[in-house]
Amino acid sequence: MSTSKLTLTEDWAVVVLGFIIIFLAVWGLSIPVPTYTWGDASGFAALFSVANELSVFYQFLFAYAIVIIGATITDKPIKAQFLSFPVVFILTIIALLLAGNSFMTDLGLEAVIFSLLVGLLIGNLFKLPQWFRESLNAELLVKIGLVLLGTNVIFSDILKAGSLGLVQSLIVVLSVWYFAFWLCKKLKVDDELTMMISSAVSICGVSAAIATSGAIKGDSKKLSYVVSMVLITAIPMMIGMPYLARVFGFSEEVTGAWLGGSIDTTGAVVASGSLVGEKALEISTIVKFSQNVLLGIAALAISVYWTYRGTPEGEHVEKPSLGIIWERFPKFVLGFIAASLLFSFVLDATTISQVKGGIKNIQGLWFALAFTSIGLETNFKELLGNNNIKPFWAFLIAQTFNVVVTLAVAWWLFG
Repeated sequence: MSTSKLTLTEDWAVVVLGFIIIFLAVWGLSIPVPTYTWGDASGFAALFSVANELSVFYQFLFAYAIVIIGATITDKPIKAQFLSFPVVFILTIIALLLAGNSFMTDLGLEAVIFSLLVGLLIGNLFKLPQWFRESLNAELLVKIGLVLLGTNVIFSDILKAGSLGLVQSLIVVLSVWYFAFWLCKKLKVDDELTMMISSAVSICGVSAAIATSGAIKGDSKKLSYVVSMVLITAIPMMIGMPYLARVFGFSEEVTGAWLGGSIDTTGAVVASGSLVGEKALEISTIVKFSQNVLLGIAALAISVYWTYRGTPEGEHVEKPSLGIIWERFPKFVLGFIAASLLFSFVLDATTISQVKGGIKNIQGLWFALAFTSIGLETNFKELLGNNNIKPFWAFLIAQTFNVVVTLAVAWWLFG
């Protein structure tokens, strides 16, 4: 007699895993929040206190359990996950310690850039066993983080912030996305990179690139390439734009809207807004948050578009049925939207305030773990060899267009 085993696709699994984390937090599980912030040798030594080390250990056990459950319900080899995840976690902790330095924090450098760099360093300097590379599942990790990201998108906060930020976001996202898409096509950039670059430049950088990669089931190596461009260009923009705003005498309102709409990573937006003033920081955060709201909508639209054109150019393609569209639709977007609706309209303010910090922290951990995994499974020589200079130029030109258009719209709405 044969027995069948109930398994889930990865997209449904991440929704289940994300909501396991959310419900455990809502029902009273205190998700540990270790600290990685330090400024000098004594501050660094303090991170290794018994209390902080226990927080890291408990967080490890929690994440470990989620990963093993994920392997079980998706019918993946559990032994490989059991052996490889502790290594990924330790490397991620090293990256978080590097990112926690006050100098790095002041620069607005997010933990994911250090996770990616640590992963790339280890993955390219050492010959990793094949079973270890095959066990890495960055897509699962990053999609869990995206489901949890939905808990930060509170619709009432957007309404309180006013409509101008959302209006600017809609104008900028649509115009910049279309320009970047058109430019990539002109430069003959491949389709996957075109979609990731267009979304990363126009919406919200790293998160948009991740969501787009999930929507089109993209190559993780190409995702790593786009994320690297986002993080590298964010640094000069974060430092240079506040300086230019001061030179040209822009108001804090205009500057904040310009920064929030142009700079791709949230951490860099906060850092650059802080360099200008409180009002600039407030408006830049509102605008960036408004762009984040569009993430789920964009992922849905991209997945539908990709389904309709998902064959080589020139081939006759029959119009996909609703069933095919549903099959290819990234289910993690449903998790993102459901989490947002739950925290926007169902849970009370007291519960949200109690659990939001822990969930946000564990969300950051999932992203960091994912980018460590991406780095480990990426061969840098292959990355540079397979992707010529055209995607880089497309990204830079599109980002320049983004800066100019966003300034014009910010001046119009906030000037």
